[in-house]
Amino acid sequence: MLAKIKSTLFIASVLLLIFHTSSWAEMRSTNSENVALRTGPGDKESVKWEYGNGFPVKVISKKGKWIKVQDFENDGGWIQSTDLNNEPHVIVKVNRGKNKKINIRSGPGPKFNVIGQAYYGVVFAKKGQNKEWIKVKHESGLEGWIEKSLVWGF
Repeated sequence: MLAKIKSTLFIASVLLLIFHTSSWAEMRSTNSENVALRTGPGDKESVKWEYGNGFPVKVISKKGKWIKVQDFENDGGWIQSTDLNNEPHVIVKVNRGKNKKINIRSGPGPKFNVIGQAYYGVVFAKKGQNKEWIKVKHESGLEGWIEKSLVWGF
């Protein structure tokens, strides 16, 4: 009986570990302007794209001083580890190709006043979270709340 309980606990622990690991992704952000996303892990690899300061990326793997990443549009490549930090940032992921903005509010909810707006692709520093709302700050100084479902990177 004791062996059966231990076996059941072991299986439950392994499943919990697998579930927890698969649902968690390491996020990083670029720490300067013109950070090169390269086709491979090396300075001589071609540059696919350049990101601005604070751009959030998801870590896929690591190779030496290089980190393979994926962005909010599922574009992937390699960035030198010294060009990334752990400061949380988010990016507006909705309204691609549309001339439509999302609202930034004075508090965490739709009843709060709109204090600003942002287009697809705008990056914000993440300052906090309240259930389904993210507290953000733009490099312009604007600070407010955005509905979590409208951004990527947290």
